[in-house]
Amino acid sequence: MTFSFTHLTSALALAAGLAVAPFAANAAGSEGIVVYNAQHETLTQAWADGFTKETGIKVTIRNGSDMQFANQIVEEGAASPADVFLTENSPGMALVDTNKLFAPVDADTLAQVPETFKAADGNWVGVAARSTVFAYDKTKLKESDLPKSLLDLADPKWKGRWGASPAGADFQAIVSALLELKGEDVTKSWLKALKENATPYKGNSVAMKAVNAGEVEGAVIYHYYWFGDQAKTAENSKNVALHYFKNQDPGAFVSISGGGVLASSQHQKEAQAFLKWITGKGGQAVLRDGDSYEYAVGNGAQSNPKLVPLADLQAPKVEPSKLNSKKVTDLMTEAGLI
Repeated sequence: MTFSFTHLTSALALAAGLAVAPFAANAAGSEGIVVYNAQHETLTQAWADGFTKETGIKVTIRNGSDMQFANQIVEEGAASPADVFLTENSPGMALVDTNKLFAPVDADTLAQVPETFKAADGNWVGVAARSTVFAYDKTKLKESDLPKSLLDLADPKWKGRWGASPAGADFQAIVSALLELKGEDVTKSWLKALKENATPYKGNSVAMKAVNAGEVEGAVIYHYYWFGDQAKTAENSKNVALHYFKNQDPGAFVSISGGGVLASSQHQKEAQAFLKWITGKGGQAVLRDGDSYEYAVGNGAQSNPKLVPLADLQAPKVEPSKLNSKKVTDLMTEAGLI
């Protein structure tokens, strides 16, 4: 971008009564970037809209699921049309990173996020987070009745009383954390009990609805499903309350939503700028002020005030790049859960 071209662009924009975004004159920026998005569609659209408004760079979003896109990126390799990959949970990021398909995240972007919320190798970074909770029927259970640990749900006394969505990436991330924290033997035993004790549902929201309807007394889900429903009509959560396991229990696991720039991207500058924006003040403010009810993870960023503060969750320390989707799906398949 030359000095004269910048001033020509500014003059034309001012003549039209428009503000000039920092990247508006960039040729690659006008072509835009492609995001493989496994995050919630409305959240990523809000990020894209804010980024485009500020920079002039177009963002094309292709929506799918964590592992669908992770496996697709591995298959596409250097031919992938994607510039950025966003996930709900980190195992999909780890799979792409293991296959060496990410470019290193710019240092300025990494500096915006605490060590807890980014990959140790610096190839991807956290953009949001969600907490594991036990959603329970408050008309049937008192606080004293609740499981002290996620592992307690393996007790035969919980047989037929709780539910989960084992086929989903959300739940598989929780199992991946259990595997990392407690090892394979404990995880196998817990999955066996899950198969015997729990009712399977298709999705966290369906599991929460089942609790609300009295089908089961509780369900392992992520926190924001309850907050989102409460912010609307509460029709699917009026009888439901949330139990936070805390105490570094596997059930207090906080899952990181990740973002990375593909090494094959032909728009590295713009892709890196997008990742920097969503982890910076603008992108994290979308989490604070919007209705996704996911946690902000940037340094000093504030989450929605309705949420239990991240620092109060007493989450276990889990290196996100070690969460193993392949091993987990193998174990869950062996247990007859997927």
